[in-house]
Order: sequence, then C-alpha cells, then structure tokens
Amino acid sequence: MDYQMDAVFDEESKCWSVSISGEVDIFNSADMKKSLTALINEKNTDMVLDCKFLDYIDSTALGALVGVLKNVRSYGGSIHLRNVKPSLSKLFKITNLDKVFIMEGDVND
Repeated sequence: MDYQMDAVFDEESKCWSVSISGEVDIFNSADMKKSLTALINEKNTDMVLDCKFLDYIDSTALGALVGVLKNVRSYGGSIHLRNVKPSLSKLFKITNLDKVFIMEGDVND
C-alpha cells in the first residue's frame, strides 16, 4: 500500500494543513519528505499533519519527518501531529519523538 497526501495552506491560521493516509515506509518516505519540504520552501510556516487515516509508518518515515521538522524549525516553526492512532502514537512515545513534535488528539484503531 502507498500513501496519499493532500495539502492546503490555511490562510486564517497561516499554516500548512496536510492530510496523510495509507502507509509511509522505506519505499516512499523520501517522496513524502520531498513533498513536505517543497511546501515549507513555498511558505515558511507551521505545519499541521492530520494522521487520522495514516495506517503505518516505519523508522525511515520517522527519520523523514525529523528531517522536515529541522527545516521547519530553521524558520522558527513547528509541526503538529493530529489524530494519531494509538498504535502509531506508541511508536512516537517509544522513540521520544512525542516530545519533539506537538501531538494533538488521537483516534482509536
């Protein structure tokens, strides 16, 4: 399974609103990083990733997200992760990335 990503710039909150669904792994994490970085390069703002329909991420996807976060932080911004499923939230907690990203809300598996 692959992933899908939809992004819009929210003029009201002045941040990128990105919905990610499917699976992000070693085969497509570089593409995801490239797409998210392109958004940040277009408008240097915060990013909100809605993970409600994200089913799976692996360590390469986590690394890609950290890379994007470094880029966002260079502009003084942050990345918010919303609606993270408990199974994925556990991965962020185990790796202590729940303290690096701003975690908002969760959904049940």
